[in-house]
Amino acid sequence: LDAVQVEERAYPLLSPGEVNAAVKTRLRRSLVVLGACIGTDAHTVGIDAILNLKGFAGEKGLEYYRELQVANLGAQVSVPELVHAARARKADAVLVSQVVTQRDAHLRNTRELAGAFREAMGESRPLLVVGGPRFDPAMAADLGVDKVFGRGTTPGEVASYLVHALVPEEGSA
Repeated sequence: LDAVQVEERAYPLLSPGEVNAAVKTRLRRSLVVLGACIGTDAHTVGIDAILNLKGFAGEKGLEYYRELQVANLGAQVSVPELVHAARARKADAVLVSQVVTQRDAHLRNTRELAGAFREAMGESRPLLVVGGPRFDPAMAADLGVDKVFGRGTTPGEVASYLVHALVPEEGSA
C-alpha cells in the first residue's frame, strides 16, 4: 500500500452556478472548449459524457454551463484538423478522449497532439486535457499535456479544473 500514490485535487469542486459565475465575473467572456476523439479512435462515450448536455453520473455535461462555448468535434478527428479548429475557434481548452490502447496508441496519439499544438501555436496554445480509462493522471508532463483524467471523471471535475487553470483568481484579473 505504501507504493500507491493518489493525486490530490489541487482545486475545489465547483457547482455549475459557481463555474458560470467565475467565468462571467473574472474572465468576462465565454470559455471556449473543443472536444474530440483523435486518430482512429471512434469511442465517443467518454467525451460525450463530459461534453453533452445529458452528462454522466447525474451531472450535466459542459454544454449545460451557459458561460462555456462547447463544440464536440466527434470521433476520428485528425490532429491537424483539431489544431485548425482550435485556432479558428480561439479555443481556451481542447479535451481529447482516447480509449483505443492497443500498442499504446493512446500515448502515441497524445504525444503527437501535444507536439502539433506546441509547433503550431507555441506558448499561445490552448490548455490540453486528455482522458480515458487507461491513462495515469501522473503522466501529464511526460505526455506534454496540462491534465490527464482517468476512468470515472465527471463533467463537474473537468469544469472545475478548467476554472482553476484558465480563470484568473479573484482580484488578479
